[in-house]
Amino acid sequence: MNSDELITELNKAYADEWLAYYQYWIAARTFADGRSSTLARELERIADEELEHAEELAERILLLGGKPLADPRAWFEETNCGYSEPPDDREGIIRMVIEAEQCAIRVYEQLVKKTLHDAPVTSQFVLHILEEELEHEDTFGKML
Repeated sequence: MNSDELITELNKAYADEWLAYYQYWIAARTFADGRSSTLARELERIADEELEHAEELAERILLLGGKPLADPRAWFEETNCGYSEPPDDREGIIRMVIEAEQCAIRVYEQLVKKTLHDAPVTSQFVLHILEEELEHEDTFGKML
């Protein structure tokens, strides 16, 4: 994978992270069963981690000589995982998050494989995010 391809793939993951952040954040505030609920607290916590992933991806893209997607409208064009409005029921929200996390896991698994030999620093960076996405999936899987 050349550097331009890698930056493109990282930007797609960057779009995913921003969209996941907003999806979880808005679900915690408007659809989850109150800000004091376990679900709302977990959505907020994991939304913060998704935002952290976006920040880390932006830094990596810049280090590789690229530019993070600057226009939020581009996130919808470049996303791997898409965006859907959170449902208004607890189980629906949990299933939405699990689906989003499973997509992120697939994206990061592919990125680890593509970068393992030619870009080991990026591979380790992506592996760190992958581990957190696996934890997120597990957290919400236990809530079902």
